[in-house]
Amino acid sequence: MSLRVEQGEIVCLVGPKWCRKIHRAAHHFRVSKTSSGQIIFNGKSIAGMAPEQILKAGITHVPQGHSVFPKMTLHENLLMGAYTLRDKAVIAQRLDKVYALFPWLKERAGEKAGNLSGGQQKVLEIGRALMLEPPLLILDEPSLGSHLRPWQACLKQFRELNSAGLTILMVEQNAREGLASAHRGYVLELGRDKFEGIAKELLDSPEMAKLYLEVTDGEIYRRRNRQPTVQPPTAP
Repeated sequence: MSLRVEQGEIVCLVGPKWCRKIHRAAHHFRVSKTSSGQIIFNGKSIAGMAPEQILKAGITHVPQGHSVFPKMTLHENLLMGAYTLRDKAVIAQRLDKVYALFPWLKERAGEKAGNLSGGQQKVLEIGRALMLEPPLLILDEPSLGSHLRPWQACLKQFRELNSAGLTILMVEQNAREGLASAHRGYVLELGRDKFEGIAKELLDSPEMAKLYLEVTDGEIYRRRNRQPTVQPPTAP
């Protein structure tokens, strides 16, 4: 497969649960070995870099599942996201920005992260990743373990962050919600590109709808004759 993410975009990679989408994202951090091909970031190859070097290059990664430090407080977890920074004033400024994005994190800053629900832990992980103000944020299955309302709130935050300049690559099983929040999308089947293109066009594709969105022919007809309920983000 071939995948590109332009500066200022939200790109969503979707497909069935078993299609190893996460494996693709893992290559970016050398968690899994890349046997062939290239990974280029800002014009430079990162295929041979160690994970800490890739982090310094400007890519942060929120992995699938939960990666909080459960016995540490929310505040301490956020500080772990800034462990490569040395300027205390900059760290304090970044904390203020994260707390402004997610006010409840500040309200519960002294609580243990292990006491949070699955969806709340995911928000904490995203906040921790944002402590480095990365040019590129990779999200692995951010909806996993989240209820619909908190997940939709996260999607709204992603769009706002993107409007402020953050580039996002989102690997997501929830094709409908993920593509509705993206500029472009890639759909995998058996580890290869099945569809790719403008996210809204993918959502409107009859073949895509039947195979991945569990939409019937009748529903496709009805959707074509009414306005979409979710407005996709404006192209950068």
